[in-house]
Amino acid sequence: MAGHSHWAGIKHKKGKADKQRSKIFSKLSKEITVAAKHGDKDPNTNPRLRSAIQAARSANMPKDNIERAIDKSSLNTELKFESLRYEGFGPEKIAVIVETLTDNKNRTASNIRTIFQKAGGSLGTQGSASHNFNQLGIIKIDAKEVSEERILELAIEAGANECKSNPDFHEIQCSVDDIYKVKKEIEKEITNFISTAIEWVPLNKVKPTKEKKEDLINFFMSLQEDDDVQNVYSNVEFNN
Repeated sequence: MAGHSHWAGIKHKKGKADKQRSKIFSKLSKEITVAAKHGDKDPNTNPRLRSAIQAARSANMPKDNIERAIDKSSLNTELKFESLRYEGFGPEKIAVIVETLTDNKNRTASNIRTIFQKAGGSLGTQGSASHNFNQLGIIKIDAKEVSEERILELAIEAGANECKSNPDFHEIQCSVDDIYKVKKEIEKEITNFISTAIEWVPLNKVKPTKEKKEDLINFFMSLQEDDDVQNVYSNVEFNN
């Protein structure tokens, strides 16, 4: 029985991992399709598409999936995705920003509102939560790609505002308008990037109580599992 239970546990975990990977690939594919539809299909001349493809490669998305996502932008001319932002307050009154890519804004708004309400939070109007954040260009590079000293030099030369390093990755911060200019300079030496995105960085972080930590994790997981949700930002800081 122990062996059977062990296998059942592994199978359950693998199934969950496969499901999560499929969900991530689906969201990355959507971003690639939209980037290709709104610009050139050549990543060398389309910075948004180049960044989307680099993010997909970092997530180990197969090359065929990437090519299919690009082709989809031409095959389905009626495909129309809107980028919509939702703001509100989750459990413990934490500030939350949810970025979505959707072909049905009524469905998305209803789903997001329901997730907030079930968690004891509420959706607000645009601007209700975003004043708790700075919008910045964020470029992330695997720590194995380049040394801390060298990436700091490259970031300064490229005109970035800040460069932070941790054992896993380097994070370069710059103004939203400069993100692709800064990245283009760094690309002269580095080709592999974890991500390049415009992110919402909290001005001040809130540490939840231990009792509320699980509620918050479940809330964020519910948001991330929604097919239309691309990114979720909050001012919560979990204790290790």
